[in-house]
Amino acid sequence: MIRVEVIANRSIEEDLLEAFGNVGVARQYTLYPVVHGVGSSGPRMGDAIWPEENFALVVWCEEDEARIIMEAAMKVKARFPDEGLKVFGVPAG
Repeated sequence: MIRVEVIANRSIEEDLLEAFGNVGVARQYTLYPVVHGVGSSGPRMGDAIWPEENFALVVWCEEDEARIIMEAAMKVKARFPDEGLKVFGVPAG
């Protein structure tokens, strides 16, 4: 099992979930709808100075599904290259 974490700008949340649905992955997930922090795309704090926000999606799945999630996410990133989108995979155990 792999824990896949997707952290992305809220502006592409719908596109990302649609991409996962189109390839039949991430059917079961945990969604953190508002996530603040600082990454390579800059601060996302949801305040007057840094108004943008991220979301996080966590999926526990097998390696094959994790690869498909990564591929689908990278296709969305290609459509929205200026929006923050990162995918991390951590093996169980």
